[in-house]
Amino acid sequence: MALAARKSQFPEGGAGNGAFLGVEASARGFVWRERLAPGQVNTATMISQQHGLPDLLGRILAARGIAVDDVPVTLEPTIKALMPDPSVLRDMDKAAARIADAIQKRERVAVFGDYDVDGACSSALMRRFMLAHGLDARIYIPDRIFEGYGPNPQAIETLVKEGARLIVTVDCGVTSFEALGHAKALGADVVVLDHHQADERLPAVDAVVNPNRQDDLSELGHLCAAGVTFLALVATARELRQRGHYGKGTPAPDLLSMLDLVALATVADVVPLRTLNRAFVVRGLDIMKQRQNAGLKALLDAASLNQPPTPYHLGFVIGPRINAGGRIGDAALGARLLSIDDDTEAAKIAAVLDRLNRERKIIETGMLEAATAEADRLVDSDPDLPIVVVGSDEWHKGVVGLVASRLVERFRRPSCVIAWEKGGTGTGSLRSIAGVDIGAAVRGLTAEGLLVKGGGHAMAAGLTVARDKIDEVRARFDAMLRDTSSAARTATVLEIDGALTPQGVNEDFLELVEKAGPFGQGNPAPRFAFPAHRVRFAKVMGEAHIRCTLEGGDGSKLDAIAFRAVGQPIGDLIQSSAGMPIHVAGNLRRDTWGGRNRIELQIEDVAPVGKPR
Repeated sequence: MALAARKSQFPEGGAGNGAFLGVEASARGFVWRERLAPGQVNTATMISQQHGLPDLLGRILAARGIAVDDVPVTLEPTIKALMPDPSVLRDMDKAAARIADAIQKRERVAVFGDYDVDGACSSALMRRFMLAHGLDARIYIPDRIFEGYGPNPQAIETLVKEGARLIVTVDCGVTSFEALGHAKALGADVVVLDHHQADERLPAVDAVVNPNRQDDLSELGHLCAAGVTFLALVATARELRQRGHYGKGTPAPDLLSMLDLVALATVADVVPLRTLNRAFVVRGLDIMKQRQNAGLKALLDAASLNQPPTPYHLGFVIGPRINAGGRIGDAALGARLLSIDDDTEAAKIAAVLDRLNRERKIIETGMLEAATAEADRLVDSDPDLPIVVVGSDEWHKGVVGLVASRLVERFRRPSCVIAWEKGGTGTGSLRSIAGVDIGAAVRGLTAEGLLVKGGGHAMAAGLTVARDKIDEVRARFDAMLRDTSSAARTATVLEIDGALTPQGVNEDFLELVEKAGPFGQGNPAPRFAFPAHRVRFAKVMGEAHIRCTLEGGDGSKLDAIAFRAVGQPIGDLIQSSAGMPIHVAGNLRRDTWGGRNRIELQIEDVAPVGKPR
């Protein structure tokens, strides 16, 4: 079965014995190493023995830092076991009390959200909660192109004029000092539910609930905004229950039934899948299978997804369709879709989002080609360039983040893609690599006055910059990131969980591996190496993907696919191997394309077979 279930049978690939399979320079320039560190071997053995688990599963869990005592809740993450008291979050009790007041006083409530998946899910959660209490909250999602990210004074004034007495910001607001100050000046109360990194200064509002504010000690900074919003709803329902609000004829809302939205946001926002987040996703996927949410059901139908959804589907099938509205269409489409119960209307909106997603792909392809050409020139002139910064007057600012992610994949360094506007400013999105905190760099340049505005996380950030400042911004990025970027690229390692052959890959094996899931950020899917396998029947799919069959020395075969590999080192080695054995690494997944149910390998890297150094 799996060679990873015991010590590697490949002398050059064992823990502590150097590069796995002797691969010190793969097609992507990675060193392959066994994920399970020597110091974790005993833990893996104890996990297997104390919990009666197969050796392979013990190794996978130990390699992800799971302690022996935490195995039960890891394998069966439940809301009951992992749900904290919402009051551990700073200002949560204030927020819950103010939202409860609005419900009991029948006040007009407005929800101001972000235009991505997390913002749409958070907005829909809040509106559904209000609907369960007989209030129809107004959702406002800013236009990405004309308004930018977060609350702005004009939008706030509109909401107050419409009668909003309480404005709840979700997935935004923690840095919106001017706009939220304007709301207070106009007589509206404000509750901020956010998760983005915050400075010491906070908006002067009624409550700021954010596990990433500097004085919050909850240790829940890994939650996405929808997770924070869900905890706020739990706290508000508890507050209303304590006030005697629920009783005969006034039932408490079924909050667990809304976890499908929390699961979607958790996966799509790429927050760490550990502790409570894992419980959100596991429980949320179970609820999503029931297709109770009209909007999610319509999206699943639009994507022709006829199988139970998985984290992959949330991140790469459903998420992009919701994001398409905010990127190139009506930013409010996603939130509206996820908060309605009308099947007919939901089907119409889902069809629009599906079309916009196809259009987005076309725009992205053209932008990526131009951005790659410009980035190639920059890296050729400076191979140690710490960050790629490219821009164009022709680019769509709703797609710059996607292109930045692609540049990171290709050039293995932080990347910033800027769409320049006629007014002399540009909107940019940045993506980073492990070990380089791009969010801190952006906040630093904002504090220095080099950026109009900016913020974000270690791995992703956004900025607005004046065109006449771009050369100075490039120079400052260079100075701030050169050392950390160089170190991060030099230390690039592809971690391998073990070696397999196609003969050992079957449904039982995949079910065993999936016990350690769901997988995603912070809990990576197990990556297996297939040593010295031959590539058969390689063919290009679409314009960029390569589908092939791997053949082991015993003649056993496994379907495989390498996404966006054409013209890349991975694709070149696959297509030029001409039946010669190569090492292949990737993760296993179920594939139902064309009505077929099969297991295939998603190829992440390949390497020539050679003698270990």
